[in-house]
Formats: sequence, C-alpha cells, structure tokens
Amino acid sequence: MSCIFRAFQFKEFEVELALVHQLQDSLFAQSIWVASHEEHAKRVWSGLNQKLSNEALKRFYYCFLSEQLGAFQHLFNFAIYVFQSPFSIEKNYGHADVLGVSQWTKQVGREKHRMEAFVRFKKTTEGLFISLVRPDFNVLPLIERHFKARYQDQQWLIYDEKRQYGIYYDLKKIHQVHLDATTVDKNVENGFSQNFDLELDDQEALYDQLWKDYFKSVNIEARRNIKLHIQYVPKRYWRYMNEKII
Repeated sequence: MSCIFRAFQFKEFEVELALVHQLQDSLFAQSIWVASHEEHAKRVWSGLNQKLSNEALKRFYYCFLSEQLGAFQHLFNFAIYVFQSPFSIEKNYGHADVLGVSQWTKQVGREKHRMEAFVRFKKTTEGLFISLVRPDFNVLPLIERHFKARYQDQQWLIYDEKRQYGIYYDLKKIHQVHLDATTVDKNVENGFSQNFDLELDDQEALYDQLWKDYFKSVNIEARRNIKLHIQYVPKRYWRYMNEKII
C-alpha cells in the first residue's frame, strides 16, 4: 500500500518490487526503500474501496495474504491500473495483473478450505483445544470465522508455526497470540505437530484411537486409490490428521 502511494506521489509507475535482502544483493539496480506508512496505506485502501466491488476487494486481500513477491507485484500493478482507469477493470482478465490477482486468490482460497477441513485439535488437561499448523499462505485471518462458528462452546488455539502467531478463542472473542511453538511440541521442526509435550486430557488417547478406528472401518481396501487420495488430501496435510499418525 505504501509503495502504491509513493508511485502516485512521484509519478513512478514502472516499478519492480523486491524484498529487503534482494535490494541489498542488488549492485546495479536503482533501489528505493519504502517504509510502511499507516496513513498512506489507509488512503490507498480507501481509494480502492471507492473503485472496486466487495468481491474485488476480497480478491485483493486474499492475494495479499499469499505473502508471495510475485503476488505483491500483481497487486501493485493492479492498483495502478485501477486508479488510472476511468472505468471498472476488475473483470478484465485479459490483463495480466487482473488475471494474476485472481489466480493467487484461488490458491489462497484453496488453502483456506483445506485448513478448515484438515485442522485437528488435541485437548489439554486445562480444557484448551490446540492445533499446530504450517499453511503455505497466511490463512489464519480467513479461517477464524469458520472455527468460531463451529466450536463456540470450546476454548481453542490454532497456531501457525511458520509465521509464529496464532488465533485463540476464549469463548467470547478471538485474540491473536504469540508463543514459542517448541513449548507445545519439541519436534515441531521435524513436522510432528501432533506429538505434543503438553499434558493432554485423560480421554484424549481414547478419542484419538476411536477416530482412527472409525477411519479404518469406513475405508474400503479394495477401492483404495492412493494417487486419488493424495490429490484430495496432499501429504503435507497428513501431519495434522490423527488418522494419518501411527
């Protein structure tokens, strides 16, 4: 947002975004450091609200949550296109950046739905349901409404190991929290997010086994198709799922 503001401030629209370490490694390119400026960002966002529909604003936000440099470049170019056009351009998918924003939105949306489907909780002795995750994109802000609606009567914490923050529901509100994930699972770096070091509820092992037994009983071995299964449930999600952990 701050880069977009500066682009119009100095009439510099042919800009290639780069990360800080890339700027440091660049010896020949002319580099400009743009610091985050909350007031500038608010003005840009307000302007986008006046030019775009709610659906287009949603796509913009989803694309931003991808945290990918390529996506940021699309957002920058997309915003320039929006502000410079006298008519609506949000459905002009023949434009590379409009299409790019849409494609990144789909990827982030897919990750959001998978997190909603594959997150598994463990219950501690204190009554807190906890899950450690490592999504490809920053989807925690997108899934909190789903889990609040689904688990209204439970205190829960979903913690993103990669981004080192989590969302905690205290039966009333959702709070953003920070903690050391290794205090929950010392094997975090090895990918064993269900082998918690916390003291779990006495019934947790029983529920865990019941779920595994149910999963095994509904499985039809003769129709087992690993390739199709992985297509719908990629292996990188198995670490969250009790039925996949022996």
